[in-house]
Amino acid sequence: MKSALLDGIVLGLQYGLLGVGLTLIYGLAGVLNLAHGQIAVLGAVVVSLLMAAGLPAVPAIVLGIALAGGVLLLLDLTVMRVVYRQEGENRILLGLLLMLGVSFIIDGFLQWRYPIQQLGLRIGGEPISILGVRMSTGSVLASVITIIVGLVLVCFFRLTSLGRGVRSVIQDEVGARLCGINPALVRTFVFALSGVLAGLVAVTRSMTGPIGATNTIGFTVLALIVAVVGGLGSVSGAFLAGVLLGVVDRLSSFYIGTYVTTIILLVCAALTIVARPSGLLGKRGS
Repeated sequence: MKSALLDGIVLGLQYGLLGVGLTLIYGLAGVLNLAHGQIAVLGAVVVSLLMAAGLPAVPAIVLGIALAGGVLLLLDLTVMRVVYRQEGENRILLGLLLMLGVSFIIDGFLQWRYPIQQLGLRIGGEPISILGVRMSTGSVLASVITIIVGLVLVCFFRLTSLGRGVRSVIQDEVGARLCGINPALVRTFVFALSGVLAGLVAVTRSMTGPIGATNTIGFTVLALIVAVVGGLGSVSGAFLAGVLLGVVDRLSSFYIGTYVTTIILLVCAALTIVARPSGLLGKRGS
């Protein structure tokens, strides 16, 4: 029981970070990034290829994460410009279709070119005892990295001018523009940041298990569930929802079985929509 809870927290922290990137893009652009998981796995596959070519782990990880951010940056500067010219439901629908197409392209490429390529980072060292439970060094390191990144994000959005600008655009794009903030530049920055976070999640997940082309759709579904439960546009809500869903995931796997875990997570999302459509920490009416 205690082991399942700790494993759930480890998993949930990564779920939260996965959901942050998606929820930020929706909050700023009104677009659900249905290629989020594909971009995360693409970064992991690149890291794996670079390491197989002889590049040390740290430079390979940096380049893989940078590539994930670069892909979303390129999308923002090209196809997404058409989406931004739309308003309301037209923007949402067109954004969904375009990002769905991108997800199919990346998924198809990975399945065709690198169907068995996986990233599995083996972290050496003796298991670490936490609350009497022996946890692998990889799990602990992944959690530490995720917590540090989460704290940096919270400080960034609350204490820096750019972070406050992002929050302003999410809350009121017109008002932010009147205050001298350029929403287009903010969106470009957030798209790149979202890609970086997606790549980072894939890397940290690879510290506890291999990540490959078969994980793409699963990552996207998890990011959507976390964003919906936490509240679209809420960074804190994404982390809270991630931890809660991670614990639910591990407990359901422990007591019932992994085959119903995704169904249970979807039920949690459905119940959240019924009870609180704005999510756990989302703003009502937003």
